[in-house]
Parts: sequence; C-alpha cells; structure tokens
Amino acid sequence: MIPQIDPQATHLQIARTVMESEADAVRDAAARLGTELGRAVEVIINHPGKVVITGVGKSGHIGHKIAATLCSTGTPAVFLHPTEATHGDLGIYTPGDPTIILSRSGSTQELMRLVPLLRQFNSPLIGILGKRDSWLAHNMDVVLDAWVAREADPHNLAPTTSATVALVLGDALAVALMQARNFAPADYARFHPGGQLGRNLHLQVGDVMHSGSSVPWIATGMSLKEVVISMTERPLGAAPVVDDHFHLRGLVTDGDLRRALLANDDIRSLHASDVMTTNPVTVSASASLKEALQLMEDRPRQISVLPVVSEDQVCVGVIRVHDIYLSGAAHINGSDGLQTDR
Repeated sequence: MIPQIDPQATHLQIARTVMESEADAVRDAAARLGTELGRAVEVIINHPGKVVITGVGKSGHIGHKIAATLCSTGTPAVFLHPTEATHGDLGIYTPGDPTIILSRSGSTQELMRLVPLLRQFNSPLIGILGKRDSWLAHNMDVVLDAWVAREADPHNLAPTTSATVALVLGDALAVALMQARNFAPADYARFHPGGQLGRNLHLQVGDVMHSGSSVPWIATGMSLKEVVISMTERPLGAAPVVDDHFHLRGLVTDGDLRRALLANDDIRSLHASDVMTTNPVTVSASASLKEALQLMEDRPRQISVLPVVSEDQVCVGVIRVHDIYLSGAAHINGSDGLQTDR
C-alpha cells in the first residue's frame, strides 16, 4: 500500500513520504519483472544498429535520459519526438532499428499514430508502459510493465512515481545490455573521455604523479629538522623515505610530523626513521586514477598521498588525491599539497 500524504505534514515528512512511495513502486515493478526483459535484451543485442526511443511529455524527458544511458554503456541510441517523426524525422531509421516506446497511459495518441509507420521500417517495438491492457501494449512486441498504483503527489496527477519507474526500467535494460555486451571499464572510459569520471578511467597514475626533483626525497638517517625543511620546500603532504637505490622504506606524512611534535618536547634527536610510517599503502604507475582513488578512500581512515612504486619496490614518485581531482590533463608540480594522515 502506497502511503498517502497527510495535508498537515511538514515539508520533511512530505518529502520522505514521496521518496518511500516511489521506492515502493520500484520494488513492486522489480517483483513483476520477468522474461520480457530478456526478450527486450535479445531484440536489441541481435540488431547491429541503433535503438530509437520515443515518448511525449514527461515520458519524453525520461526517454532522453534512457537514450543517453544506453549510448554511454555501449548501445547506440537516439531520441525521436513522435510529432517530429511524422514531419521528416522518420528518416533516422534504418530497417530493423528497435524502438522503445514510453507511455504512462498506453493510449498516447501521438504514439498510437506512430506504430503503423514504424512497422514499415520493420522496427521491433518495446513498450515501457503504465497499462498492460491498453492499445499500445497490445501492439508491442515486448512490454516492460511500468504500472504504478498512484503518483506521489496528493492529487495523483503529476508524473512522479510513474516517471521514476519508467526510468528505472530503462536503467535495468541498459545494465542488462552492458552485461550481454561484456561492456568493461575500458569501454566506458572510451565513451567518457571528458569529466572527472572519464579522467579517472582513462589516465594512469604515471600521467599525473609527482616525480624527480618535485618530490621531497628523505633518507632514513635524515634529522627531523631536515625532513621538515625538505617537506616545506616541496609541500606534497608526505615524503617517501628511500635508501640509496630509491627502494621505499617508509613514508613521512604531515600527520606524522604533528604527532612527533606533540609527543616530544625536543625533536633534535629524532630522525626520519623514528617518525615514518612503515609499509605504507602504495600504488603502481600503471594503475588507473580510479584504482588509486579507491586505495585512498575505500578504507576506515582515508589517506590522501600514495607513494608510487615499481614491482621491485623502487619509489618513482607520489600521487595526491588533489592530483586526481585536478581539472584537465596538465599536471602542475610544486602546488600546495593536501595534508595526509596515516
């Protein structure tokens, strides 16, 4: 039973009721979903061309998003406005292009007029429809059931819950197609070269790490005063401790320095080996930025600087979380570093 909105409810109570209502409707749609999803996947996966999505009003807006999701996950797709379709835009079709039709009522006139025209293009029709007993449902090859008991607004008018369920069914279809195509992160990176997501998938640690003279290299016997001076001159938030052959022995972080100062009234006798973190988390230069970010964040205590090492534990540089989030591909050496705590 979908909860009703109490007219005396607070704004927060109303918002929670709406979200719970839509979540319940999505769960109901998931429970009803059956073999028709597999049939829809087969229709699309067996056609070498694109998918066309169409709908009117809010269903049209949802259709735009489904088309975008399909494109970004390996299935070429375009949105076609049903009115423009009959004024020349049917030229977008090649024979056999499947069509996904979205309609809450299942009786949208613009879509009903379009169906016989699409049959001339041998277009398999997949409906994401709010009513299975409707004209459109009876004229589809596959129907994904987007029925909802009511909308989330108190008057049961605004396309809220119905739009959400249609969108989620589109997501379900897109992800099932991803699996059918063996769509991998490398494929996703190829389709998303711009933005932070594409950058994290496309670039490697070696593309943005600090190396050479931009790194405050520390020897194990270096005094703490010398460590502080070196890390101040090259403020990356941490300094790798290495031997004469640059094998990694540890890492001194800004947090390590603070703790040393708090624990010792006189630091003159301290050396790098006394305060460094031994066996720090490391990353390879060939790892993706996404992998580096996971190493930093997917842990009880997040860290923000990683030593970059080769297979034989030779330290070749450091990478900061700040470097991962830099906009653009250019890497700026010597910028202010983020503090890190291990």
